[in-house]
Amino acid sequence: MRVLIHPTPELAIDCVSNLMIARLARQPDAVLGLATGGTMEAVYARLIAAHHAGRVSFAAARSFNLDEYVGLAPDHPCSYWTYMREHLFARVDFAAGCTALPRGDAADPEAEAARYEAEIAAAGDISLQLLGLGSNGHIGFNEPTSSLSSLTRIKTLTHSTRAANARFFDRFDDVPRLAITMGIGTILRADEVLLLAYGAGKAESAAAMIEGPLAAACPASALQLHRKVTVVLDEAA
Repeated sequence: MRVLIHPTPELAIDCVSNLMIARLARQPDAVLGLATGGTMEAVYARLIAAHHAGRVSFAAARSFNLDEYVGLAPDHPCSYWTYMREHLFARVDFAAGCTALPRGDAADPEAEAARYEAEIAAAGDISLQLLGLGSNGHIGFNEPTSSLSSLTRIKTLTHSTRAANARFFDRFDDVPRLAITMGIGTILRADEVLLLAYGAGKAESAAAMIEGPLAAACPASALQLHRKVTVVLDEAA
């Protein structure tokens, strides 16, 4: 595990976006694993700016997002489909049909999770997986006690995770209780993992992730098992 510590969040974000641009320069047809949430908004803004400046193209790439809320249709304003359209997909040059998320409104969410896992495997798995880090150590929606070999499935969200995401909804009670998420095992199959965390609120979970022990109590600690992980932090984290 390579740990890069930058003086400010802005420099950490610059580092992550530049590493993604470099991977696409080396491998234009990379399969990207993408994340959502407030941490990623600035990363995507930098990728959009780089694309408009001619520094990066997504035209030959594919993407799979980590997760989606169960019960939300792709056109729901709080769905991750909407987040990705607004923050990246509609503003860069991904080819039609080359960006994928689970269908939160699927009639059978468990079958949808299995279908999504199979689609990732059929694409040859993820080339570069982008991750954030939950304050409780979750990656994707793999909450504490998640199996470290888990595949894409349905997960019940903890109160702390729902509280952290409540700012995107009108009321806390509107935050879904379930999500379809890539599993930890799915993430660990990626060729390369790139994780960004900043702020003092992430310091405890970052330490648990990097220093161990390897335990389901901190799902991100499973990244210690991966052969090529880059963790990018600011000094506070």
